[in-house]
Amino acid sequence: MKETVKIGIIICNRYHNCASGKCFKALRNREGAFSIYKEKKIEVVGFTTCGGCPGGNIEYAPEEMKKNGAEVIHLATGFIVGYPPCQYIDYFCKFIKEEYGLKVIVGTHPIPEKYYKIHKKLGTWNPKKWKELIKPTLTDKKTRLSYD
Repeated sequence: MKETVKIGIIICNRYHNCASGKCFKALRNREGAFSIYKEKKIEVVGFTTCGGCPGGNIEYAPEEMKKNGAEVIHLATGFIVGYPPCQYIDYFCKFIKEEYGLKVIVGTHPIPEKYYKIHKKLGTWNPKKWKELIKPTLTDKKTRLSYD
């Protein structure tokens, strides 16, 4: 029997009306940041927004998710592909790890090609910090196009 990993997903509030199709497609297909679960079952135990800048919901949502069994929190791809990308992402990662002892992964679905192209032109992800943050969701062009 496959091991089950319980996860929580937090999305950027500017996408609060998102239907989450890309995240759940990636989860089903084990693509993007969900590729690390290829040999595991996943149970989503929580899904919410950050609460808007500067992320007021980050203080409470991971606690609720942990009570529901979350072992890992995914900060959705929207945090890194938005214009501009989230300026609080490092703090969110550190806070969730320190306060709740949960593993934090930046990203859910693969970066769509349209976002990849504009951020490449803008040089958004040139700094070492951003190269590391986008690693889990940076895929090949064919996959990026399928998430446009």
